Amino acid sequence: MRQSEIKELSIEELKEKLAEFKKQHADLKMAHAVTPLENPLQIRSTRRTVARLATELTKRELQ
Repeated sequence: MRQSEIKELSIEELKEKLAEFKKQHADLKMAHAVTPLENPLQIRSTRRTVARLATELTKRELQ
């Protein structure tokens, strides 16, 4: 998810997406621990998306 897409979301949508991507990240890590993923870079991109969403949410709540 790109930063430009994240900026267009409302606060409620940000919270929903954040929960969704955190679950996806946990699932990817668990699957990778059991058997190696075909594309382990998915873990990195999901983690970074979680960070982008959390940063934008914090930024909006402080305003």
